[in-house]
Formats: sequence, C-alpha cells, structure tokens
Amino acid sequence: MTNIAAAGTFRLGDRTVNRMGYGAMQLTGPHVFGPPKDRAAAIAVLREAIAAGVNHIDTSDYYGPYVVNEIIREALHPYPRDLTIVTKVGARRGDDGSWLPAQSAADLTAAVHDNLRRLGLEAMDVVNFRVMGGRDGMGKSEDSIAGQFTALAKLREQGLVRHLGVSNATAAQIAEARAIAPVVCVQNFYNLVHREDDAMVDELAQDEIAYVPFFPLGGFSPLQSDTLSAMAKDVGATPMQVALAWLLKRAPNILLIPGTSSVKHLRENLAAADLQLSGEMVARLNTIGG
Repeated sequence: MTNIAAAGTFRLGDRTVNRMGYGAMQLTGPHVFGPPKDRAAAIAVLREAIAAGVNHIDTSDYYGPYVVNEIIREALHPYPRDLTIVTKVGARRGDDGSWLPAQSAADLTAAVHDNLRRLGLEAMDVVNFRVMGGRDGMGKSEDSIAGQFTALAKLREQGLVRHLGVSNATAAQIAEARAIAPVVCVQNFYNLVHREDDAMVDELAQDEIAYVPFFPLGGFSPLQSDTLSAMAKDVGATPMQVALAWLLKRAPNILLIPGTSSVKHLRENLAAADLQLSGEMVARLNTIGG
C-alpha cells in the first residue's frame, strides 16, 4: 500500500496535513454539473482516500451545485478528527451549468452557511475566496478583493470560518487580502507546464503559506509532453504520477489535491507520493514549462 506520508506534511492554518490530498470536484456529473452517474462509486472514492491517509479534502458547494458536499457528508460524517475540509466561495451555477460570480457580502455569507449546512459542520476549516475574471469567470481579474475578503474576515471573527485563503488570485490581490486577515493558502492554476506562479510559490514558501495548485495534471486538457512520457517510462510510472511527483519536489509548501471519480485512478495518484525523482530528472522536467 502507498505510504502518502512519504510526501511529507505542511501546516494549513492550525492543522498539519499530508501534502498529498484529494480534490472532490469530479464527484459530479459531466462538466461538474448534476449528480454523478454512480453515487456509490463516489462514496467509495472518498472512503478509500481517507483509508489511505488523506486528511485534506478540497470541495465547494458550487460543485454540482451542492452535490459534492452532500456526498462528502454521506460518505465521511462524522469526520475523522484530523480531516481538514477546505471549500471555496464566490461563484454560483446557472441552470445551464454556467459559472457565475456570486461575490457580494450577502452572497459570500450565504455560501458559507450553505457549505456548513450541507457538510454538517459548525465551522469551516478553511474558506477560499474564488476570484472570478474574464467572460466565463475562469480568467484572472485585476479588481480589488478588499470588500469580499473583509466580508469573509467578519465570518472568521464570528467563528464560522477558522482560516481564509484565496483562489485564482494575483500577487496584488494576495497582498490586499493579507492586509485584512491572515491568508493560510493560495489556490491557483499551476502545474509542470503552466508555471506563471513560479515566483509566487517561492515567496509564499518563505512566509509558510500553503500553495495548492488546481488542475495539477492539466485540468480538462491533460498534460502532454514527450519528455514527460519518456521519463515516466524510465521510472516505471505514469506521466501523471511523474507530474505530481515533480510538484511535490518543486517546493515544500505545495499541497496536492488531484481529483478523480475512480478508486483505481485515486490509488495511482496517491502512489506519486512514493515516487523519487533525482536532481537530474527534475532538471529535465523543468525544461518543459515556462
């Protein structure tokens, strides 16, 4: 059995979590919308993750919407004492499955309460504010987030949220948020190929702030590289396992949350914790991105 503790741990607020975690986004229907085809299989994935030592799960009430949090509660409640559940607020889903901003103070407050109710919690371990940019909400935005983060900071003061983070944020927005309340994690798009946040990863590491890449394996378009494939063959692993192992090697503050709806695929992802990459291998992999 894979020993995910081999990947080490890192502080997430006042909790220590294994660096290999799990992202629950894929426990829905197609396009992160509607219920899964096989709810029992989704429950089995969550229980397998916990059995393997995962103690950091990433979710959101707008996955489905609502579906994923309800499945997490059904599968895992009452929760293990060491489990840290992280959610995101700042968006909602349209009837057509579209991703829409929901960023007023009232929207954010309602979203936190929705997460608490569906997960069966009295307080969220971590809430990330998801910045929405571009026409579809998926791009970056240069807008101020002071109003939204202040609203979440008030919920933290009320005891409904223990810690705060930001997602899809620029360096300026992170600095703005940190001036309002402590930020324990940043969740941005980052992987072996998409390296725009290289400097940010290192700066956050110096401040002991977790960096949590979303789409660590490329997202809806899986990573593809001849160098990656060749190295995977050399070490007897899959390309995706090598890509995850590279992230673990990249910086000590990186926490991984690869997602899947398959127990088999979950085990493959977690096995990356045991994969050792030499300095020469890392140097070769570094030539892929930029």
